[in-house]
Amino acid sequence: MSQRPRSGLAAVSSALLAMSRHLEVRDVLKTIVASARELLDAQYAALGVPDDHGGFAQFVVDGVSDEQWKAIGPLPRQHGILAAMLQEAKVERLADVRKDPRFEGWPSAHPDMADFLGLPIRDGDEVIGALFLANKNCPKPEGSCGFTEEDEELLSILAQHAAIALTNARLYERSRELTIAEERSRLAHELHDAVSQKLFSLRLTAQAATALIDRDPSRAKGELHQVAALAAEAADELRAAVVELRPAALDEDGLVATLRTHIQVLDRAHTARVTFAGRGVKALPSAQEEAVLRVAQEALHNALRHSGAEHVDVILDRRGSGAVLRVTDDGSGFDPKAIRRAGRHLGLVSMRDRASGVGGTLTVESAPGKGTMIEMEVPGG
Repeated sequence: MSQRPRSGLAAVSSALLAMSRHLEVRDVLKTIVASARELLDAQYAALGVPDDHGGFAQFVVDGVSDEQWKAIGPLPRQHGILAAMLQEAKVERLADVRKDPRFEGWPSAHPDMADFLGLPIRDGDEVIGALFLANKNCPKPEGSCGFTEEDEELLSILAQHAAIALTNARLYERSRELTIAEERSRLAHELHDAVSQKLFSLRLTAQAATALIDRDPSRAKGELHQVAALAAEAADELRAAVVELRPAALDEDGLVATLRTHIQVLDRAHTARVTFAGRGVKALPSAQEEAVLRVAQEALHNALRHSGAEHVDVILDRRGSGAVLRVTDDGSGFDPKAIRRAGRHLGLVSMRDRASGVGGTLTVESAPGKGTMIEMEVPGG
């Protein structure tokens, strides 16, 4: 037996294992493309997932720098060889893609490509993507294709498993969307049942106090005491409905992945740059993971809504068998002592309660104009 099939089999096995480790669609696509380029020793690789409007919903490349990719411009349309692979669902192996009659050119910043191997990724009868490689890294006679039939077979095997991985990733993301929708629905129901009646009573009582304040101040005072009591009850009900709700993603993905996803969403939603780094943190007891997540969310909310920060950095480090969370911003900062004297806490009391409730500690460092650093340390299980 030759050495090439054994090394090819090992490379395919490695590529399949790499694909199986990811559940997010974008991560799966990037792994497929990188694996294909390495497996077939090509200079460039790409994978396009078509949309229903003649373009691509996603297009992932490997072998092209970020600067090159930005210079190339917008995503390609479904035309030329790419369109043929999607529409005809057949393999394309070409000695020089530029000489094919279907070639329609590319932007000036696009790398020059010659020999080409591409094939569709299929889920049953549906073509769900087009995977292609260009510029085989090997000596070849002028006008010949460096990609071989063996390359085509290996890429075909990879594409079949890529279809499974991509389909599973899509199902996973759809499941996550449904889970989030269900959680929102459940939370809305709980909020309605638990809080709305309290708020309705509070409003009526406040109106009664307003009507009585001139003609019967004593009764108005009693009504206002009732307003305060109802407001406290409503706050307790709201806390029970929201605070005690453990995020579903935490059970499914763990603390690091949940924090990373949450911060990626915030980074896209706000003008401030929000970053995350997780460093060697092991799984923690569920109560501690939830406490760390909630403190991170509260600290991020304060930084993004109140501080005017341009950069917010979240770091989760391993410390012994436990972990330490740091949320740092370059915002306006504040005087923690003045905040306490004014009776405003910016969630600090809640964060301290969460930390102490799981045997941890919370440290707050801030000063006007100096930004804020919130650090929470929790012991291991």
